[in-house]
Amino acid sequence: MNLQLRIPPVAWIAICGGLMWFVDRTAPLLQLIESPLNRAGWALIGVGGAIIGAAVLQFRRAHTTVDPTRPARASALVRTGIFGYSRNPMYLGMAVGLCGGAVLLGSLSPWLVVALFVPLLTWLQIRPEEAVLATLFGRDYLDYCRQVGRWFGRRG
Repeated sequence: MNLQLRIPPVAWIAICGGLMWFVDRTAPLLQLIESPLNRAGWALIGVGGAIIGAAVLQFRRAHTTVDPTRPARASALVRTGIFGYSRNPMYLGMAVGLCGGAVLLGSLSPWLVVALFVPLLTWLQIRPEEAVLATLFGRDYLDYCRQVGRWFGRRG
């Protein structure tokens, strides 16, 4: 197993969520969103969860693994549904959920952690997964990468 894939993304989201809370409590920078408006963060957390749920459901229907620490076990390349808009909707859902947490906390400090989460997960999780998937699925995967963004977006 690739060294970078040893820490599952669910652990990264827990670490980042805890860090967001910690920096908000110990070093809150500029309160951006006051109560009760900060409760809108729950909606973002819900949207993030729905994105993750849709992706997991599609993987289950395709009878392929959802285990991000073992991408070599992938048996199908899912390109439709939510995967037509994001190559990594589960990670996108996690990022949206962290944004919801930042809104709930209200200060600028948690957003700094969100800003670190995306490149951290890209480097430690997504890029190693992409290398494995390119080996497994070859040209089909590379074509998919040209059509759909890593985090979000269709490319002609």
